[in-house]
Amino acid sequence: MTLTPRVMIYVQHLLGVGHLHRVAAIARAMARGGCETTLVSGGMPDPTLHGLDGVRFVQLPPARAQDASFRVLLDEHGVQVTDAWRAMRQERLNAIFDDARPDALLTELFPFGRRPMRFELLPLLARIRKRQPRPLVFCSVRDILVDRTKPERDLDTISWLQQYYDAALIHGDPELVPFEKTFPLADRIANQLHYTGYIVEQHAIPQTETGRDEVLVSAGGGAVGMPLFRMALAARQMSRAKDKTWRLLVSRHESPAAIEELRKMAGQGVIIEPARPDFPGMLRHCLLSISKAGYNTVMETLASGARAVVIPFAGGEETEQSLRASLLAERGLLEMVRETDLSPETLAAAVDRALDRTPSPAARIRLDGADETVRLVRSFLAERR
Repeated sequence: MTLTPRVMIYVQHLLGVGHLHRVAAIARAMARGGCETTLVSGGMPDPTLHGLDGVRFVQLPPARAQDASFRVLLDEHGVQVTDAWRAMRQERLNAIFDDARPDALLTELFPFGRRPMRFELLPLLARIRKRQPRPLVFCSVRDILVDRTKPERDLDTISWLQQYYDAALIHGDPELVPFEKTFPLADRIANQLHYTGYIVEQHAIPQTETGRDEVLVSAGGGAVGMPLFRMALAARQMSRAKDKTWRLLVSRHESPAAIEELRKMAGQGVIIEPARPDFPGMLRHCLLSISKAGYNTVMETLASGARAVVIPFAGGEETEQSLRASLLAERGLLEMVRETDLSPETLAAAVDRALDRTPSPAARIRLDGADETVRLVRSFLAERR
């Protein structure tokens, strides 16, 4: 191992951009922690990604999911990927790895998810296994996995983890969600599981006056937010916050026609603009946040102490957002409305309940996950040395 550890991080976001932003936070922490860091992204380029000074960012030929089932991969032109495309991407990923020469590789979610990408990851892992000295390999995985409808896949996960990986770094807090809650075979790999705490870059939250005393409505970076934005505009006049400014932060992936539809629905006191990189700073002094319940948004909201209403995304086989939101709602940290229950009336009622809350940060939940990830990786590397 070199005196300055070289770390390569692989991420493939398929629908939203939460996975990309979470590992970007880890990459920044790695760079701050004295690691030579390469971040490799296989998803669609995201113009809101920022702050990667000191990190080498490499874009693979991008792919995205056709829909929330994640069964069909499309290339950057919206065409279903072919075997030739897969071979091209596998070759490109291998070349990036050879150029980076990392002491440690982190694969985001795989092998606990991102099975469609095994065409390039399993060959890379097999190559790494033959290297001398062998780079250490880690899985970077969030606290909650999607519903495990095919248990035989869990056996594949365990096999790949034991064969190729040194550890799985779980970005969560077992006091809130133990990993076995959504991965029932966790006891079989208990020696490889390490909790880091949740990933929130509290030290790097942008300073901004935008959003003060406003209702912020957001849906992450994916193109799945239109139903929420329509519902928020309908609920506004029914809520006690009807006289406040409501700011809709719309994904840059939304179509111009959809945005024009929102502008026609919006009245006085409504701002519609693209999603902003200073959103975490806006949370610190907003009146209320209305959002989906993605990992990054929820943790940024908890860290800010903002009042919040969340509507967990439940498309396809997704259960992750609903579980996390319900556990936090049970603790009294936010209000939740399920997608199946969402209406202007239920959303307005949730807004009014949230306004009755006294904002307070979730101090009992670990939010130091990025720095702890760096500490764990460096600790493993030091033991190897």
